[in-house]
Amino acid sequence: MNKIVAKEHFSEKVFKLEIEAPLIAKARKAGHFVIVRVGEKGERMPLTIAGADPVKGTITLVVQEVGLSSTRLCNLQVGDSITDVVGPLGQATHIENYGTVVCAGGGVGVAPMLPIIQALKAAGNRVISVLAGRTKELIILEEEVRKSSDEVIIMTDDGSYGTKGLVTEGVESIIKREKVDKCFAIGPAIMMKFVCLLTKKYNIPTDVSLNTIMVDGTGMCGACRITVGGKTKFVCVDGPEFDGHQVDFDEMLKRMGAFKPIEREEMHKLESAETVEADANGRNAAWREELRKSMKPKERTAIERVKMNELDPVYRSHNRKEEVNQGLTEEQALTEAKRCLDCANPSCMTGCPVSIDIPAFIKNIECGEFLEAAKVLKQTSALPAVCGRVCPQEKQCESHCIHLKMGKPAVAIGYLERFAADYERESGHISIPHLAEKNGMKVAVIGSGPAGLSFAGDMAKLGYEVTVFEALHEIGGVLKYGIPEFRLPNKIVDVEIENLGKMGVTFIKDCIVGKTVSVKQLEEEGYKGIFVASGAGLPNFMNIPGENSINIMSSNEYLTRVNLMDAASEDSDTPVTFGKRVAVIGGGNTAMDSVRTAIRLGAERAMIIYRRSEEEMPARIEEVKHAKEEGVEFLTLHNPIEYIADEQGRVKQVTLQKMELGEPDASGRRSPVAIPGATETIDIDMAIVSVGVSPNPIVPKSIEGLELGRKGTIAVNENMQSSISTIYAGGDIVRGGATVILAMGDGRRAAAAMHQQLTQGL
Repeated sequence: MNKIVAKEHFSEKVFKLEIEAPLIAKARKAGHFVIVRVGEKGERMPLTIAGADPVKGTITLVVQEVGLSSTRLCNLQVGDSITDVVGPLGQATHIENYGTVVCAGGGVGVAPMLPIIQALKAAGNRVISVLAGRTKELIILEEEVRKSSDEVIIMTDDGSYGTKGLVTEGVESIIKREKVDKCFAIGPAIMMKFVCLLTKKYNIPTDVSLNTIMVDGTGMCGACRITVGGKTKFVCVDGPEFDGHQVDFDEMLKRMGAFKPIEREEMHKLESAETVEADANGRNAAWREELRKSMKPKERTAIERVKMNELDPVYRSHNRKEEVNQGLTEEQALTEAKRCLDCANPSCMTGCPVSIDIPAFIKNIECGEFLEAAKVLKQTSALPAVCGRVCPQEKQCESHCIHLKMGKPAVAIGYLERFAADYERESGHISIPHLAEKNGMKVAVIGSGPAGLSFAGDMAKLGYEVTVFEALHEIGGVLKYGIPEFRLPNKIVDVEIENLGKMGVTFIKDCIVGKTVSVKQLEEEGYKGIFVASGAGLPNFMNIPGENSINIMSSNEYLTRVNLMDAASEDSDTPVTFGKRVAVIGGGNTAMDSVRTAIRLGAERAMIIYRRSEEEMPARIEEVKHAKEEGVEFLTLHNPIEYIADEQGRVKQVTLQKMELGEPDASGRRSPVAIPGATETIDIDMAIVSVGVSPNPIVPKSIEGLELGRKGTIAVNENMQSSISTIYAGGDIVRGGATVILAMGDGRRAAAAMHQQLTQGL
């Protein structure tokens, strides 16, 4: 998909690309655009569709080399695939029979103008097209335009073709000789501005097509906002076409120039492309090429996926501190690594929120270079041993593996990540990523969960003095209090934290920002930036009768008592209830952690009660499998509606409403609907409610002027920046609920953005 099937060199730095995109080709209309991305770390670029062939299943783009991203696109050849092509986006051009229409296209703007010209002519208009460029060589698609135009006027700055002059002179010459009912203008922003000033003088309605700065392209990020008629509009969803007389072009031109200094600096990436290509771990490195040739792809895909070694279910169900998954042997790791095809465009990386170079670390494993594999992981991940254990790889990196398209199991990326990280730790040769020279700037991190640790690691690499403030008495946040040791041993987390300490990160425990110290105090102490990763706070309850009975607690409370406080040990002062008939309400990973913990604390009957079917459960497939093996019962399509307590106020029963699946809700999952009159009551002596959490309110409420989102989350932009420019945020405090790896991705994105902000003036 997204393969380039034809390429034509129009002129210096201008190329026409025909791209395989059958769904877009079928749905596209005049005026629509696509978002294109080249490379896993490429920029999202908006490009208007110049043509489409629904039969061939292709779309046509005309691209000019301007900056780094467009140059990378133009450097691709026939047969290469573009990483991402998303669309069609935006509103289609409004076409009707206006009468006489002038279509002014400047430079590569002629390409998106062409389908509009064709549609206008088909609607019965008299179409006069004005094509403009600096020189004859920059006049494109003239023949195609002439086929759908009643007249074509060519304007060149140097007079090398057509008439010497600007596009506005060509347009005005038409206006002066005959009545013009409508004008369309597409080209550089400055050209469209002056065409609109001209047509406004003659009171001729004029539409322009705008491709401003975009990141998302679907209305999420707000990067493409412009002012039209005094109101903020978003080009990606409200446009790209607008009434040109209403557009604030001066504002738009300023915004379009926002990243020009950075773009100029980044062009060196292309100049040093040969160096990058020759990187020791790069795909074009000699050892990688030799490795690919050592086995045929069919031989690699024929290898069966390895199975993780696990503790016996009966044994492990009575052991809460011994890890269930035992890891891969060296032989297993070498075998699994051979399954990786070392794809030219590794789709697996698109599913990784922290952008791990997946093929590079796997190929190092295949060569037996296990320590080198760990180094590759550490380039982008602060917690590889953690991620190898708790990340939902089946929904992220592995879900994009090319093996799946061949009907084969995905490469076990998570298993291999864990193997490399564990091998390094056990070898005693733990590496520290390259650290830039100290820059003298201090940054603060509020919270030591995955988002905070990831941010801290990246900022330490960039030369900052990083201090992490943790409210609890242990560093690690949810990694310590929320995830049981049979899934993630504390010793694993501790080693990862020690590595950050070796990188220069300072940790301060028992310090509640917003209570112990304020953000204002931190700023007064010289912290130039603050990253809020304070995580989950108040647990959600269902607000049903009897829910406040004794022995009904949240999963947060239950797991914190057992995991952080070690309440189940005889020498612990913290109490915990040892239920015999335990009901856990919910279907996520936290619910699985809770019910499997209850089994280990002696529950004779442990149940998952979930209002949807098993297929809709958000928990990892592996966690559900392990729970079933350990004897957990699954009461799906059941929902608690009341708890019944005994004379002492202790829960003794729960009444369940039987459910069926109705129409999908906003999340896309089918909504559970109560079956009238279908209830049952079961005996329990303990209930653990695991239906989500609300963000920790302490930090947000303590910062004056901080904009909050829905349900008390911190509102941030696409760079994780809050309404206060020096404060960034990520993880649960932004998302309301996030996986470890998504939180880490937030931390990395915030670190990159804060670094850019803090160094802009240097």
